[in-house]
Amino acid sequence: MRIACLGGGPAGLYFAISMKLRDPSHEIDVIERNRADDTFGWGVVLSEETLQNLAANDPVSAKAIGENFAYWDDIALHLRGERLVSTGHGFCGIGRMKLLALLQARARELGVNLKFETEAESAEDYRRDYDLVVASDGLNSRTRTLYADTFKPDIDRRLCQFVWLGTHQTFADAFTFIFEETEHGWVWAHAYQFDADTATFIVECTQQTFDAFGFGEMSQQDSIRTCEEIFKDHLGGHSLMTNAKHIRGSAWIRFPRVLCEKWSHENVVLLGDAAATAHFSIGSGTKLALESAMSLANLLHEEPDRASAFARYEAERRLEVLRLQSAARNSLEWFEHVERYLHLDPVQFNYSMLTRSQRISHENLRLRDPDWLESAERWFMDQAGVSADKPVRPPMFAPFKLRGMELKNRIVVSPMAQYKAIEGAPTDWHLIHYGERAKGGAGLVFTEMTCVSAEGRITPGCPGLYAPEHEAAWRRLTDFVHSETDAKICCQIGHSGRKGSTRIGWEGMDQPLPDGNWELVSASAAPWSDRNAVPRAITQTEMDAIRDEFTAAAKMAERAGFDMIELHAAHGYLLSSFISPLSNIRQDAYGGSLENRMRWPLEVFTAMRAVWPEDKPMSVRISANDWVGDEGVTPDEAVEIARLFRAAGVDLVDVSAGQTSIAAKPVYGRMFQTPFSDRIRNEAGLPTMAVGNIYEADHANSILMAGRADLVAVGRPHLADPYWSLHEAARIGDRAASDWPLPYLAGRDQLWRLSDRDAETLRA
Repeated sequence: MRIACLGGGPAGLYFAISMKLRDPSHEIDVIERNRADDTFGWGVVLSEETLQNLAANDPVSAKAIGENFAYWDDIALHLRGERLVSTGHGFCGIGRMKLLALLQARARELGVNLKFETEAESAEDYRRDYDLVVASDGLNSRTRTLYADTFKPDIDRRLCQFVWLGTHQTFADAFTFIFEETEHGWVWAHAYQFDADTATFIVECTQQTFDAFGFGEMSQQDSIRTCEEIFKDHLGGHSLMTNAKHIRGSAWIRFPRVLCEKWSHENVVLLGDAAATAHFSIGSGTKLALESAMSLANLLHEEPDRASAFARYEAERRLEVLRLQSAARNSLEWFEHVERYLHLDPVQFNYSMLTRSQRISHENLRLRDPDWLESAERWFMDQAGVSADKPVRPPMFAPFKLRGMELKNRIVVSPMAQYKAIEGAPTDWHLIHYGERAKGGAGLVFTEMTCVSAEGRITPGCPGLYAPEHEAAWRRLTDFVHSETDAKICCQIGHSGRKGSTRIGWEGMDQPLPDGNWELVSASAAPWSDRNAVPRAITQTEMDAIRDEFTAAAKMAERAGFDMIELHAAHGYLLSSFISPLSNIRQDAYGGSLENRMRWPLEVFTAMRAVWPEDKPMSVRISANDWVGDEGVTPDEAVEIARLFRAAGVDLVDVSAGQTSIAAKPVYGRMFQTPFSDRIRNEAGLPTMAVGNIYEADHANSILMAGRADLVAVGRPHLADPYWSLHEAARIGDRAASDWPLPYLAGRDQLWRLSDRDAETLRA
């Protein structure tokens, strides 16, 4: 084939090398507008995995690259005069100029024609003269723009400003993060050494801090001098340098996240940053470029035709790109909102930083640096008030206190509907269901939503707290929990509103009853769906009466022996219908502004809190995102909702999301609702409980250790395994559990032996 590579960066050069290795007869021109020794970056970072891939593809260039690497294992954090170091991370760096020189030499050796200082013509012109045109023309790809109707690029310019600099200061073989507080806000640096005497030094800050400094109006030299002053304590007298002197004015930019819907157009294909970008904070941009170049070269020789090769290339590499972009998004968003975390203790802040992308988990950190992680777990236990003579345990097993209620650990059994009540009364099913999970090792067990009236039930199978027989049945259950276990139990109290009078879950979720439906009330006369009955807009008199029903239920919960109660103000039920503007279109004092929409939920909460014992905690469950964009409750507004409940005396926010509109478009994934808990905890400043697709000890421990929540609710896994907490403890090697039921100790010992054997097999 006759091939044109538009752009002589790592992507274009390595693709040319890879093609020549597979078939020396290819005629390949690499066309680069800059000189051979021009470069506009400093160092690049590659992983051990990428090095192995390079060695398998071309041992010659891999050897030359490896001989010029700077290797480091450590990550160092500088914050408030402290330096914290963790090890076992395995990075390597090389100067971008050196990498390009090595790839250029290898390309020439293989017969690639390198055309420097040549302004590439339009890809449309090259398409006529070449069999294949590879658009490796970078972040600002002209080819991507030319065929935008085909490629359909999605370019998202992120929030922070950054500038890519270099320095002759060295950083002791550690990838170093430095956070400095200035009169205009926080400024931070990502620094890493890539040869004997040079390091990359990326300076980053929020747009607000950028504007306050006036970086956008400064010359490059003034900007550099300002950065030198900010980081003078870390530069050892060395200056900062730029190699972007060709840019007039400020060299600061906002990172553009690029992803294209299609990667090929007839005989033109995108490669490297032209196709997709990954934020520099996870160091994967060059990795993506090199590995995509290898993949494309392979497929062009494996597939019977170009179109098939392009299709496979796009399908296979897109998965890897999306995986890395997901991690990169987590990482860059952490930096965009880093000021949210700078109040944390440096130990917890460091953990949060290390796990920001979610590629590194709690147990993965233990493999990398067991001593550091144990010291961090010890710190967490110290904060929880555990005496120093007690064994160190993972965060999920640290105690937690809310008012006078002390929990043995941070694991909560989520409220999950059972639909097994009879006329509102819990039955033996509930006794066994909740009793087993209280025996199973969790610190706190939640009931399903327990309704304040018969008309407040979701289904005829939902339990209540509005009749003497309900109180007696719940008392039987709480007595068992307290006499046979050391778990605590919380009653979640709510009213279904417009989502009521429906069938039990397995007979048709959210479907009205075939007969015997009751009248529904909601904030406004808006049905849950087209098939549900239209509710009446609740009147002031009814609001007062239902508020009193909530109060009566709270009193009954106290007499029934519950340790804690929660007000359910989420998921589109009655109180939630007031909070969300999607369901609240009232024109009175209870509609419109957030203050008005929160008025009645706060009245209900305040009335319940007034009759609930002072030493017992009370939480509230909210939907922190309606998942419908700016038309509904947003994460921004959720912080304000939490602050209003905090002012009313709430002890904990149970942070859920969605289920408020059938138009919602949630984004699912591991721990997908945890970011909302994180934000409320660290911006509104009160304890939170994280929920949503949390199913491993790793998830729970990373959430807690990073300060993203104070409690972790585990739902579906507890349906499958009432003893989830005890089993997860055994699986991760925790042997300090003292809460196994005494009749089950023989089973515990066998489980521990089997778990130890499995762990030994994995290590082998």
